[in-house]
Amino acid sequence: MDEVGNPTILATLAVIAAILPMAFVGGLSGPYVRPIPVGASAAMFFSLMVAFVVTPWAAVRLLKTNNFHFAAAEGKLTHLYRKWMTPLVENPAKRNGFIVTIILLLLLSVSLVPLKLVTVKMLPFDNKSELQVIIDMPEGTTLEETARATEHIASMLQAVPEVIHYQTYIGTAAPYNFNGLVRHYFLRQAPNVADIQVNFLSKRERSRQSHAIASSLREPLNKVAALYGANIKIAEVPPGPPVLETLVAEVYGPDYQRQTQIAKKIETIFRQTDGVVDVDSYIEEQSPGYRFVIDQQKASMIGVNARDIADTMQLALTPRTIGLFHRSNEPEDVHVIAQIPRAERSSIEKLLRLKVRSSNGQLISLSELGRMEETKREQSIYHKNLMPVVYVTANVAGREESPVYAILKLKKKIAQEMQKEKIAFEQYSTHQPLSTAEYSMKWDGEWHITYEFFRDLGVAFAIVLLLIYIIVVSWFRSFTMPLVIMAVRFRPMALTAAAVIVGSTVIVFDPMFQGLAVSLMAGEVASLLLSRAAVPIFCYLLQRRQRAFTLPAPELDIEEGERVWKLQI
Repeated sequence: MDEVGNPTILATLAVIAAILPMAFVGGLSGPYVRPIPVGASAAMFFSLMVAFVVTPWAAVRLLKTNNFHFAAAEGKLTHLYRKWMTPLVENPAKRNGFIVTIILLLLLSVSLVPLKLVTVKMLPFDNKSELQVIIDMPEGTTLEETARATEHIASMLQAVPEVIHYQTYIGTAAPYNFNGLVRHYFLRQAPNVADIQVNFLSKRERSRQSHAIASSLREPLNKVAALYGANIKIAEVPPGPPVLETLVAEVYGPDYQRQTQIAKKIETIFRQTDGVVDVDSYIEEQSPGYRFVIDQQKASMIGVNARDIADTMQLALTPRTIGLFHRSNEPEDVHVIAQIPRAERSSIEKLLRLKVRSSNGQLISLSELGRMEETKREQSIYHKNLMPVVYVTANVAGREESPVYAILKLKKKIAQEMQKEKIAFEQYSTHQPLSTAEYSMKWDGEWHITYEFFRDLGVAFAIVLLLIYIIVVSWFRSFTMPLVIMAVRFRPMALTAAAVIVGSTVIVFDPMFQGLAVSLMAGEVASLLLSRAAVPIFCYLLQRRQRAFTLPAPELDIEEGERVWKLQI
């Protein structure tokens, strides 16, 4: 208790002050990180109670002695630490060399990011047991052609040893999943769309991670898709907050047609940039449509109204539930669905042969009641916060699988292209444009989550430093000592570092938390070997400087009864 009691209280308060502000991180990352500071703060508080209440009580019960005043000699670890530190503190050459080494190591660690030895990425790739292949055929493609292309693409999966089975969904979406809820895959209902749900062996039965499998699938599947003019995306299950796509460019402006043209140019730049894959946009190409024009005069004379004609055509083109059928051996009723066979509705000529019952009971062909006109289907217009927007999406692959580096390259190319087109164009990285009076774009996707997280985390850690400084100042009653303070003995510090390193080995092989484990282990080693040496040196230099400016003070003897007090002025 004498050795680690006060440091334990101080360390507990410092840790709580350090991690609790993380609970106020906003955005999509907030719900993911909030349990960490709340749970860890509670755990630190209860562990402090255990250290001061349960541990002494257990010691009394288990050791069976009341004599706890051990005169422990200096341990080998502390002796080794003292032997190492003495020349560093007393020898100016070694001391200065050590300080220079620390500065160089600090600069080297900071340079890891610009040198790209450490990539900046918010969401690491996880090792999941599934992925989706999203297939978009050209607008106007028939369901049969989409099915043919999907089956050809899916056949390539049979050669992958990790794939145990897959399901194809043609003209409709795959079942709801974590990814599809945000990317709106579950809304996909058209003859030119398809999904392939791919399931892998369990993690223990395969050596490759799911991201490596997905990366290896992209090239062969794209080759097959190109034969049919299809656009495919390899959609992995996100390890954290789901986003529309890793790279998202939101294009805004006063004229939607011009927005679409600018978005197409940005899409072309995406496709021409190395490391940018699965490029797509929310631009719907003009596709043919048909409109049945009723001959009102003829229909009235025959006794057929527009509602009957509309119901007949809707029944021919879309299934309709007309009732429920109950089986005695089934727990639930079965829906009875009425729909004309596909062979009878696969062409305009066959649709016009459909019969409509007139008011006198006579069956009249649709071809006698009007004509079919070819037209263009209406295009969807997307909005974000009430602003019309065109989305251009993509993923990143290759050596730099982080959106940050791709955005840095793309921003330059987009700016150059807009200058060639003589368009006043602004690129926003952190917020939406205030209005659509001018053409602009905003970078979204994984980058936006990264920005929100580190922005809120930076503010939180600024508050953390202030809180820790206040705690240490109030404890030691000094404004300079907290800048160089350390706990009291080297042994508990070494044991704490060893505990963190051993505990982190549990998650070092997990792809999601591997970076966190490496950071914890390396940070503990660095703090143990460097800060435990740097803090005493800086403390020594600070105290020596203070003594240099302090004059010797005379001593005064003050008698009070039989006591003599010696005061130094």
